[in-house]
Amino acid sequence: MPVEGPGDVLVRRASPRDHLGVMRVLDGANLELSAETAERRIDAGTAVVADHDNRIVGALVAVRRDDGAHVEAIAVRRRRRANGVGSALVEFAAEQWTPLTADFDPDVKPFYESLGFDCEKRGERYRGVLD
Repeated sequence: MPVEGPGDVLVRRASPRDHLGVMRVLDGANLELSAETAERRIDAGTAVVADHDNRIVGALVAVRRDDGAHVEAIAVRRRRRANGVGSALVEFAAEQWTPLTADFDPDVKPFYESLGFDCEKRGERYRGVLD
């Protein structure tokens, strides 16, 4: 069920018609996720979008695990960043899948910690878990 995000943004599961918008947001953030993978995740119901007037302004793509899901990519359009869109995407995903895990670079660790993820250093990156 869609939920209201920050401001005039609606957070909901992605539908097949959102594929191009999801790819544009991910590409704009220089994230490497193939179009085929995004399409599979949308079809599986594990992609979430932040929608503003039928324009995708943020996307989270996850893969289901036996227990919960793992975030493969999350991105927000540059001019919508720091306005709660990314937080709303993660919160929506966490309500759907528990635990929610993510692997990420040190520069985004504060973002994940602010959402309640338990973060552990793994080599050059971090693994976060939200129960």
